[in-house]
Amino acid sequence: MNKKKMIRLTALVGVATATGVVAEANQAHAATTTTTETTNQTTNASVESTQAAVDAAQSAFDTAQTSVDNAQANVTSASNNVTSASAILSSAIANKEVATSENIASATSAVSSQAVVVASASQAVSEQAGVVSAAASVQASAQAEATSASASLSSASANVASATSALSAAEAALTSDQSTAANNLSAAESAASSASAAVSSDQAAVDNAQAAVASAQAIVDAVAEVQSSDVINMSAAYITALKNYLANPSSANAAALQEVAKGADYVKELQQKFKSDASLDVVDPSDPAVQEALSVYAVNLINHLRNQYGLTTAFGASANANVAALDFVKKYYDDKNWNIFGTTGSDGQGHNKNGLDAYAVQLNTSIAEDAGSGLTTWVNGKATMATTTLHNLLYAVYSDIATMLFDDGGTNNWSHAQSIFEDGTILGTDGFNNVYLGVAFDKYGYAHYELYNATEGNRLGNNAYSLDVQTAAQTLLTNAQATLASAKASLQRMTTNLMVAKAAVVAAQDQLAALENSSASDSAAVTAARTQLESAKTSYQTALATYQQKEAALEKANDELANVQASLEAAQATLATAKAKLAELEETVANLTNADQLLAAAQAAYEQAVANLTVATGNLEAAQVDLAKAEAQLALAEEAVEQAEARAEIATQVDQQLNGSNANDRQSAGQDATSLKTNGRSLTATVATASAANPKRGADQGRLPQTGADNQEASAMALVGLGMLGMATGLYGYKKKKLTK
Repeated sequence: MNKKKMIRLTALVGVATATGVVAEANQAHAATTTTTETTNQTTNASVESTQAAVDAAQSAFDTAQTSVDNAQANVTSASNNVTSASAILSSAIANKEVATSENIASATSAVSSQAVVVASASQAVSEQAGVVSAAASVQASAQAEATSASASLSSASANVASATSALSAAEAALTSDQSTAANNLSAAESAASSASAAVSSDQAAVDNAQAAVASAQAIVDAVAEVQSSDVINMSAAYITALKNYLANPSSANAAALQEVAKGADYVKELQQKFKSDASLDVVDPSDPAVQEALSVYAVNLINHLRNQYGLTTAFGASANANVAALDFVKKYYDDKNWNIFGTTGSDGQGHNKNGLDAYAVQLNTSIAEDAGSGLTTWVNGKATMATTTLHNLLYAVYSDIATMLFDDGGTNNWSHAQSIFEDGTILGTDGFNNVYLGVAFDKYGYAHYELYNATEGNRLGNNAYSLDVQTAAQTLLTNAQATLASAKASLQRMTTNLMVAKAAVVAAQDQLAALENSSASDSAAVTAARTQLESAKTSYQTALATYQQKEAALEKANDELANVQASLEAAQATLATAKAKLAELEETVANLTNADQLLAAAQAAYEQAVANLTVATGNLEAAQVDLAKAEAQLALAEEAVEQAEARAEIATQVDQQLNGSNANDRQSAGQDATSLKTNGRSLTATVATASAANPKRGADQGRLPQTGADNQEASAMALVGLGMLGMATGLYGYKKKKLTK
């Protein structure tokens, strides 16, 4: 329930009353504490009492509202009854107006005529019921015959199934042994075929293993051949000149280094020392075993040179570094058709520096690349990727490193030699503290030597190779030989299995041939079973024809019964319509005959409904009056609560002021009284302003200071508040509250 109210301050504290209160202040000061405590208790009790009155008034208001709601519902119901009774009365008046003797006689005659129609329709229903009964009898007989024919058909079908089963059993007996023998033969032939395939597969494995042994043996032989004599030695003069140049790459130091290195002449001399063997098989440079041999060989050549140079840190070789080298060359040279040297050595694209930068970011490491002419420097003519041997590749590595040392002047500025002999840095780039070398050949036949700084993060040093190439090659050969031995053993087992399988095929063939001459009795049983099956099928066809005939007769009887039943239902519907019409005519005669009685009853019912509505309306008005009273009582109770709360608050403030006063305060209060008598009009205006600003709380609390020069004003205001406490009945005026629900 939403309640709105307006409160207006209508009375002000009178000057005389306030002055009287001030005059009595000094006399009552000694009992101030007791008086204020009593006042507080009284005002608090008043608040509680008035709140209880509000609760009681609210309950009374709610009860009155419920009564109004119920009375309103009763008025609505009574009004609806009046409307209904009025309609019935109007109908009775109309009926009375047409209730003449002529109309009554005419309606009675219509009833008689309709009675004849009903009798005729009833006779038609009886006759049609007899027709339906006869048709139902015919249908029942046809159903019985169809059921009997169905049973005969089922029996004939069972006989056919039995004969079929007997024939199947006889045929199974005839073919069982032969089928078993044929299956055995098929299984034996399948096993022999599988064994033959296994032998072929193992033979291929043996051939591959033998090829692997031959390849490993070739690597062992090649490594043994080059390991002992194919090393590169530097003279003391060359080492000194190279160190001078790397420390100060001046033109004079470059010329001195070129003179000591002897350039291409010394390279050719080294190339001629490399032992040549053209009898090795063709190999794939990207084969892991070949790549291992190349990288280990290159690292051993470089580490031998670094040792001569006086360096103690060595390069390493690993499978991971080789895999990275192959991936890099494929991605940034082969796939991009990047020809580093071109066809003449001077028309190429050079190093793919962008690719190097990108791959360094990918691996999160430092990368440097040396490149050599690779297979194009073969002294016996250029080798191709399709015809190269391991010896070709080893020579390419040897020749490239020799060229980097002794023929690296000119535009290269000995940068390749610098990359071999630097420690912790390569070509001025730091971060090469753990160098691993990966070797790869591009599709043009050029060799790439990728120098990686290996870390735990990039794992480029993982799967490191042993730099003892002779031992590594021998291990490769030993593993290949073990694989060959295993393949030969498997081939031997598969060959034995094939011999056993072929013997099983011969035995199965002999068993099948023997069984083909021992099935005469089984054939006779099959013939007899077939004869019995044909007889059963004939009987089944006869039973099927009879069943179909009886089913057709039953369907016809069902249709006839449905038709006559439909006719019966139509006759019954006609009879029902005639009876309804007769009842309507009889009701009309009764209404006309009893028009006076019907009108009197309708008039009485209408008057009673009007009387009930009058009573309900009076009850509603009374309930509304009670509701208005309860509403007013509730408004008064709520106003009383607010007055009590205001008095309690003023009493509390006066108590606080009086309890804090001393003897000087009482003297000041006397002075305030004199001032109040003289300036009563001004005080009255002040109180009115404070009350209008906050009508619920009376004078402004903010005008009650605690200390200082304003004590005189505080005392006067406190006394005025005390005077207001006694004027509760005159403090507020009211406007009627408006409550809406």
